[in-house]
Amino acid sequence: MNAPIRRKPTNLSLQENLVAEAKALGLNVSQIAEAALAAAVREAKAAAWLAENREAIEAYNRHVEQHGMVMARFRRF
Repeated sequence: MNAPIRRKPTNLSLQENLVAEAKALGLNVSQIAEAALAAAVREAKAAAWLAENREAIEAYNRHVEQHGMVMARFRRF
């Protein structure tokens, strides 16, 4: 079984008018903030991974340019 997700109470400073509009529209500001934070973390992790692996990716691309794709002769498209 998955352990329940633990939440940490956090104070945020948000534009007052946006919070008021969100509440008037029945939006859950906490859920929206959590989803936006999760997306930002995913994007930052992806950017960090790309930066860490850029040299290997470029080396592989150079190899493919010079020697072609591995097993290309077996491709049917």
